[in-house]
Amino acid sequence: MERKVITSRKAPAAVGPYSQAVAAAGFVFTAGQLGLDPATGKLAGDDVKTQAERALDNLDALLKAAGASFGSVVKATVFLKDLADFPIVNAAYKERFTGDFPARSTIQVARLPMDALVEIEMVALTGAGEL
Repeated sequence: MERKVITSRKAPAAVGPYSQAVAAAGFVFTAGQLGLDPATGKLAGDDVKTQAERALDNLDALLKAAGASFGSVVKATVFLKDLADFPIVNAAYKERFTGDFPARSTIQVARLPMDALVEIEMVALTGAGEL
């Protein structure tokens, strides 16, 4: 089974020994995306709404680079520093999808890299994927 590393300059470069995303078996698996501005490598803002929107922008870039889209996402995982921010992140998340939503888990964590407030990862079907 082949796998292909997916990269996009419109998403932050990997800062460790991992890939931005990997496509295999008709799916693309993204690394968790913080609300990092790819041009500066810094958090896009200090509020959860701005960080969530930037994380979703980063995911959009990676999905497109893999031949996928938010419409082909089958599973998402949202990591929050504070579950009280869930309604704000949920509103930003909901704006990216039309029709049926993917399966999703939301988890409160003690800390995220760079003291971010939110991190999101996704699994989506690529053009080669079939249901």
